[in-house]
Amino acid sequence: MTAVEQRAMRPEPVEGRASTGSAGMPGRVRRLSGALALVLAPWGFVIANACYGWMIRNGGSDETGAEALALAATGPDLLRLGIVAGMIGCLLIIPAVMTALRLTPRSRLAFVGGSLMIAGYVCYFGVLLSNMIIIAMAERGGPADYAAVIDASQSDLWTAWVFPIFIVGNLLGTLLFAIGLLRSRTVPIWTAILIMLWPVLHVSGLILGGEILEVIGAVLQAIGFAAVAAVVLRRSSQEASVA
Repeated sequence: MTAVEQRAMRPEPVEGRASTGSAGMPGRVRRLSGALALVLAPWGFVIANACYGWMIRNGGSDETGAEALALAATGPDLLRLGIVAGMIGCLLIIPAVMTALRLTPRSRLAFVGGSLMIAGYVCYFGVLLSNMIIIAMAERGGPADYAAVIDASQSDLWTAWVFPIFIVGNLLGTLLFAIGLLRSRTVPIWTAILIMLWPVLHVSGLILGGEILEVIGAVLQAIGFAAVAAVVLRRSSQEASVA
């Protein structure tokens, strides 16, 4: 037996096995943090929609600057809660979608939909943040020009593109993302359907009025995302047991 063969037959040192195991730690941490983002991100939108729904329960809207100021004056703290929750959801949706896309590496629909979702919610973050200025204006009161300033800022061509990108990402992006998950068969069918119901119920709510359908759709989407997180964790545990 040659010296080379003798070295090849020697058992791997404990240090080598330990280093191999530690090398997999970043991957497991990434999957765990991604699963956590999948669970938490949509609940930010549930809280945001629920807060808005409660504020308009007796009427009111934010379609114009004057209406937005009047609505903010009725419950500035509740509006702040909804804004902050939505902003946190916008931040967490990025790792959440990226984690889900690892389950469907060959799905073009999921990739396009997920990319649109990320772009849309990045824009939504900016939209939500601007509402803090509306709250400050409402609490300060005074000049009637506040409403005109809000209307002018939202129709400014330099920033008006943010709104359509958010709409496309929120509705079409989520729909394509869910269809991609459904066709990939990497998650249960009902999981993809729950996510798919968000844009459907959101549009229905816009047509029928109120915010109840939006809240229901957001909750169903959150359940669907949690189920995707469960698949991610199950795969992570299976890979760990194999390793």
